[in-house]
Amino acid sequence: MSTTTPPAALPLSAIPADIRNAQDYAALAPHFMAPSHHAYISGGSGYGLSVAANVAAFEQWAIYPRLLRDVSAGHTRIELAGERHAHPLFLAPVAFHKLAHAGAEIDTARAAQAVETCMIASTQSACSLEDTAAAAGPQRWFQLYLLPRREDTLDLLRRAEAVGYRAIVLTVDAPIQVANRRALAAKFQMPPDVVSVNLRGYDIAPRFAGNGPSDSRFFQGAMRGAPSWDDIRWVMSQTRLPVWVKGVLHPDDAVALRDEGVTGLAVSNHGGRSLDGAPSGLDVLPAIRAAMGPDYPLMYDGGVQSGSDIFKALALGADAVAVGRLQLYALSVAGALGVAHMLKLLREELEICMAMAGCATVADITGKALFKPAR
Repeated sequence: MSTTTPPAALPLSAIPADIRNAQDYAALAPHFMAPSHHAYISGGSGYGLSVAANVAAFEQWAIYPRLLRDVSAGHTRIELAGERHAHPLFLAPVAFHKLAHAGAEIDTARAAQAVETCMIASTQSACSLEDTAAAAGPQRWFQLYLLPRREDTLDLLRRAEAVGYRAIVLTVDAPIQVANRRALAAKFQMPPDVVSVNLRGYDIAPRFAGNGPSDSRFFQGAMRGAPSWDDIRWVMSQTRLPVWVKGVLHPDDAVALRDEGVTGLAVSNHGGRSLDGAPSGLDVLPAIRAAMGPDYPLMYDGGVQSGSDIFKALALGADAVAVGRLQLYALSVAGALGVAHMLKLLREELEICMAMAGCATVADITGKALFKPAR
């Protein structure tokens, strides 16, 4: 199949025969996306150092198989911040699903509902948050970016509440977007029909460019519009929904956010799309868990491609794990069916790891299940 054919021209009604595990969708995706779209989705900030770090972090760890353990009553159910979930696998907020498939976020939401997965819908979506909510299952969360005007942010928040999103995930780690070199090399341009539908009618133009001859366009420019502690407090004061903060990598930041009353944290380097050279969230996850204690809700995202990756993140301190790019790869290959199949495969791969490691429940997965070989 031609790699130059746009995604909208590639509908599929069946799973390709050579899909045998979830990661196969990543390998097939370049054959189902326009090359520049794939470069934009798969690439990260700058030289892609943090994208590579996310993958390498999982490769450091092995899983101990355990013998003679009775796991016949095993299951993957969890309780997270008072919500019950069939498994610890979430769909991370990812912008512009339409770059992968014409069905966009609606197809992804339908897939999530079919396999009991909580979708965290992105503010930067090609489909409205209302339409996405209508297609998603009852466990749906909304990822929020702060807009330049608080009245616009508040309106976005009220819309999310009105259609039944059950938590707000506030992203705070990407005030500056560093150029994606892979996308630049592929001459990526956002198609005219791929726009932030949720932001129509809002004033999103920045007002913070420096005017002095020595002003920095970063220090006196972009960072003047970056989220602040006052913004965190304001968002929590405006909603009764649980508020999570996404993009945490330092234990001190994690402790400060917990002390402000944030419900939970997503340990993440923004999929390698923020500060290039930032560590993988997996590498800092144990220190954040140690700082937060055993009971504070932590989610992990970044580089997850298999059930064993999910198992390792849980063992290192996460309560739940969110999948980012892999959902777009599956969407590009087979639409809603592909996303549902990918999620089913990930859950089954996790169950296999749990069973072979002697862990009947997610609560049984601890750091003792992992081995770090000498390199």
